Amino acid sequence: MKFFRFVLTLATTITLLYLLDNRWTIDGSPLPPLGKFLDPFHGFWQNAEDGKLPFSAEINLPGLHDKVLVQYDSNQVPHIFATNDRDLYYVQGYVIAQHRLWQMEFQTHAAAGRISEIIGEATRDFDRLQRRKGMLIGARASHQVMQDNETLYDLLSAYADGVNAYIQSLDNKDLPIEYKLLDYQPEEWTTLKSALILEYMTDNLTGWDNDLENTNALEVWDKATFDFLFPNHLRDIDPVVPTEQWDFEPLTVSPPDTTYTYIKSHSVIEKPDPDNGSNNWAVSGSKTQSGYPILANDPHLGLHAPSLWILLQLQSPNVNVYGFTFTGALGVTIGFNDSTAWGFTDVAVDERDWYQIHFENEDRDAYLFNGSWQKAEKVIEEIKIRNGESFYDTIIHTRHGPVVYDRNFLGQGDLQNFALKWTGHYPSEVQEALLMLNRTKNYEDYLQATEYWDCPAQQIVFASHGGDIALQVRGDLPLKWPEQGKFLLDGSNPQHEWQAFIPKAHNPFQHNPERGFVSSANQHPVDSLYPYYFNVTNGVEFYRNRRINQLLAPMQNITPQDFMQMQMDNYNIKAEEVLPLLLDSLTHDTLNEQQKVAREELMNWNYHFDPEIKAPSYFSAWFRHLKNLLWDEFDREDMALDLPNEYNSIKILKRHPSNPFIDIQYTPEKETLTDLINLAFSAALEDLESWKQKNQLDYNWGNYKGTSVIHLARIPAFGQYNIQIGGNGDAINATQYNHGPSLRMIVELTSPPKAWGIYPGGQSGNPGSPYYDNQIAYWRNGEYFPLYLMQETVDKEMVVLEQNFIPVK
Repeated sequence: MKFFRFVLTLATTITLLYLLDNRWTIDGSPLPPLGKFLDPFHGFWQNAEDGKLPFSAEINLPGLHDKVLVQYDSNQVPHIFATNDRDLYYVQGYVIAQHRLWQMEFQTHAAAGRISEIIGEATRDFDRLQRRKGMLIGARASHQVMQDNETLYDLLSAYADGVNAYIQSLDNKDLPIEYKLLDYQPEEWTTLKSALILEYMTDNLTGWDNDLENTNALEVWDKATFDFLFPNHLRDIDPVVPTEQWDFEPLTVSPPDTTYTYIKSHSVIEKPDPDNGSNNWAVSGSKTQSGYPILANDPHLGLHAPSLWILLQLQSPNVNVYGFTFTGALGVTIGFNDSTAWGFTDVAVDERDWYQIHFENEDRDAYLFNGSWQKAEKVIEEIKIRNGESFYDTIIHTRHGPVVYDRNFLGQGDLQNFALKWTGHYPSEVQEALLMLNRTKNYEDYLQATEYWDCPAQQIVFASHGGDIALQVRGDLPLKWPEQGKFLLDGSNPQHEWQAFIPKAHNPFQHNPERGFVSSANQHPVDSLYPYYFNVTNGVEFYRNRRINQLLAPMQNITPQDFMQMQMDNYNIKAEEVLPLLLDSLTHDTLNEQQKVAREELMNWNYHFDPEIKAPSYFSAWFRHLKNLLWDEFDREDMALDLPNEYNSIKILKRHPSNPFIDIQYTPEKETLTDLINLAFSAALEDLESWKQKNQLDYNWGNYKGTSVIHLARIPAFGQYNIQIGGNGDAINATQYNHGPSLRMIVELTSPPKAWGIYPGGQSGNPGSPYYDNQIAYWRNGEYFPLYLMQETVDKEMVVLEQNFIPVK
């Protein structure tokens, strides 16, 4: 019997060696050569970790000038100590690559439109869009600025040398598991790739606009109706910078006679998540228990594995900084040093405009501008397709930017030729600004550093040990006439061009305000008294910001623990403002038993989106169905339209209950608001029961929301799903399905500073490591790790492993 089993095993092994050592596909999807993948000596088994750091204690590296020490604490955070800056960033590159090589490289492939080289035909259109948007245009422009800055470029080159030193140290068995699973090899890291990482984030934070949808809407309804549905400013908002008497003489620009052109858009390109944003705030020492300022920040981005962020400390004679950084970028992005702390939220203003291009003929060699024909530049982009022939896409470049929509891509024949003008195409000095922020000692240093911040536009919060708190809107914001860029612009009209940028000295700001705090949460940056026009996108926020300010205004003797509770706050002002209207409109005597139970729970609800209860699920489903009924006129197949935002929708329900939109267009009757509310309630309950049957889960809010951390390459086994956490997009704890607080940080500016942080992931990019997703449970529960600015000779008790990087002479 043993002999028979041996022969059977041998035969099976020989067959598997033949079948599995080659690449196969199932339904067109590639599989790795499984023989290599399952090889116990070189395959995925080699990626398993036992909880200990899998790095050598001593590493000899060419290019170092002096010894560099890296000390790891119990959370696998590297604290890098160097005697000079070049060595510091060389080892930063090496260490980040140790933890996150596949992620940092995959993101640059995504930014550059090169995913099809890895995946195949399925991602060709994604790559085409990245090329047509001009991601490489912006990255190359910024890269040139980096090259022109000799000191900065030397440090970027050192970082690249560190990444490449790690890549060169790898055998096939050492490769991150994604390379084995997708069957490809890492390529050399370049300084351009660091620029692509920053462009990747610029696209995430500025890639949302409504120009084409607004243009369609303006053709369906008259201008007065459009302004009613989509006002640029609304009453009762709480802007980032409250009403000010601005002490500068603003620049002016006059509108042309014709302010837009009309071409119907049947569809629009895929855009980043409109909820990309953040919370940040800082309070002065007059409101804190310690007497020193406290700063808090939590950026809201996609929840992915590996995490967008990684924690580290960097110390040399010129800098001592700790915080969260993008994999592939130099220095620390959000963090603190021994004197200051800083963080970011996105500015909800339009940084992209679309221009209709008028070509001379079908050859499209020239386009009309200012009464004459301008030569168009044609660039042929080769998109390499794995296991297929390369695809060649001709992209036409104009003075306004690349033509994204045309007869070959998303356009309707020769009618649509839309060029994209985007601040992301301009040279950016953000990398220099970040390194300067890392070295700030006081408010004046902060002002100097943020002068270099150009794109994406951000609200940069600041606090210092010296007692200052501040918040500035920073970025290159185009100077526009009213409503410029809200609709499709005419590429032949020179008056439709951007005339200039708003001087940075005129950007909104606050410094040590009387109320004792500054805050932002992607709401309107300013009110209508600000002398410049801001085209606020439809993603502007209305609820989190008011909740933050409601809590901060009366608070005294504030501790960091108070801010931890605030960042986990699940209260929803939107529900508070609209639910009483909905409940009052229910027709009680027609409710069935299930509906009565739901109504009772909603009547007793405290508007907290807690994970274990059903009231948030009832409310969310109900309000979603009500919006669909209210705005059914926008449900059209012949054109792309955006719905009015929820804040204005609620205002219309409350103040204009007889408005013609409050009706169901496909029925002969004229429905009332009460009718819509009752119909939506019934539909919501039916949907919830269907969801329950389909998913075999009860629809408590934690299940119904189903917050998930999804792998960047959508490999299911490498993600975490249905995380039971409260909150929603309108709460301070802005968790959604695959989106939410990508990190939480709180810094008290004592001496030395005290800081805490957490993020939904882990330091390691290896799914086989215990440190891959170990922080998710703490993040879910609102727990934090202390973030220590370690001193090499003082904090030995925190060290669990040391790495010594030795220069090769």
